[in-house]
Amino acid sequence: MQHSRMVNIKDGFLGTICVLAVSILLTRCGGQVQQIGPLQPVVVMVGGDIVLPCQLEPPVDAVSMTMELGRPDLEPRFVYVWHDGQELLTDQNQAYKGRVLLSNDRLKLGDLSLNLYKVTISDNGRYRCFIPKLNKEYFLELLVGSVSSPGINLSGIHKANSAVMLDCRSKGWYPEPEVVWLDGEGNLLSAGPTETVRGPDDLYTVSSRVTVEKRHSNNFTCRVQQKDINQTRETHIYVPGRNYFSNQKFQLQ
Repeated sequence: MQHSRMVNIKDGFLGTICVLAVSILLTRCGGQVQQIGPLQPVVVMVGGDIVLPCQLEPPVDAVSMTMELGRPDLEPRFVYVWHDGQELLTDQNQAYKGRVLLSNDRLKLGDLSLNLYKVTISDNGRYRCFIPKLNKEYFLELLVGSVSSPGINLSGIHKANSAVMLDCRSKGWYPEPEVVWLDGEGNLLSAGPTETVRGPDDLYTVSSRVTVEKRHSNNFTCRVQQKDINQTRETHIYVPGRNYFSNQKFQLQ
């Protein structure tokens, strides 16, 4: 009995035999699968577009080949499947419907890279590009980032010495960032532990509090940074002198 959709691609990622069933076609590949990668993570911001690289070396025409791009942690795992000059979308994971594109022109040059559009946090993960005919698999890590600028509030003063308490809060980060405080000369300030909350959308909200005393420079900076995606956001605040606070009503700490 003929089937008009992809039946399966066996789960043995590192096995010595793989079976691809499309209609009544069976393509078997024996021998050790050649693994390439992982390379440096591919970084993209939420809502952006990105190319997921998969390049044959040496370059050969791949138009008539079969290529599977998948994620082992998904069910079904297929992000995209190309077979004999056409895309097979029947078993594609619903999360990627309408968001991936393969270029025919690049295929002729052995470039199996996929364009992924409107990236979301859930796209974060490890991808595998598999070419059965060549017994090759390529791995890549997609790191999705989200950032936002912090806000600073004056939360109170110590009457005895007019030391000021500052609160910094930033919402909508991924991956989890760190928070540091700096004085006007760029020196790190000693602050309390950062509070971190992860929301249902998987984005992080971070907050930090610091107590500062009057100095020759009353400028302070709250910096939120995420080194994996090489992103930093910061906000500055000018704290007035002692006489200013004597006329203000703040919550005493």
